Amino acid sequence: MNKICFATNNPNKLKEIQRQLEGQYQVVSLKEIGCNEELPETQETLEGNSAQKAQYVWDNYQVSCFADDTGLEINALDGAPGVYSARYAGPQRSSDDNMNLVLENLKTQSDRSARFRTVITLVWNGEIQQVDGIAEGDIIKERTGDDGFGYDPIFKPTGYTKTFAQISADEKNKISHRGKAVEKLITLLKKL
Repeated sequence: MNKICFATNNPNKLKEIQRQLEGQYQVVSLKEIGCNEELPETQETLEGNSAQKAQYVWDNYQVSCFADDTGLEINALDGAPGVYSARYAGPQRSSDDNMNLVLENLKTQSDRSARFRTVITLVWNGEIQQVDGIAEGDIIKERTGDDGFGYDPIFKPTGYTKTFAQISADEKNKISHRGKAVEKLITLLKKL
């Protein structure tokens, strides 16, 4: 089975992707390839951050890998938090603080439409390709659900009555931004 590194330090993302690629690829973590440093994320776009992280792993470890960057884009907030989603409320990267700030900033807004967008950059033997996935939905007024991570308890995908934090991991993978991007990644990997 082919081995590929998922360039993330987020254990929740790693588990989600491993579940999706199970039986097709052995997805290894950064630690498993000896990478213990924080990957750079200094770009102004999801595409830029995703490419920067994947290229860093390839340049420093010569391991085929993929990296993602995900943002929650809220229409009433001009696309914020966007590329700053993980640190929207500060450098502590607290999901609770981030959700609180989003809910506070939307208090007087009637338009609560939003989308999650994931960009994945694949570096396979030095060759770079990108794919993306989008999940449209709305920000609800208070947290609902205990599963998921990040902004999942306040994001209700279009066509659903439950938030990402209320649906099963398998169901979420079928409709989520990351799930859609991973499907495109799998298509790319099959062509290699």
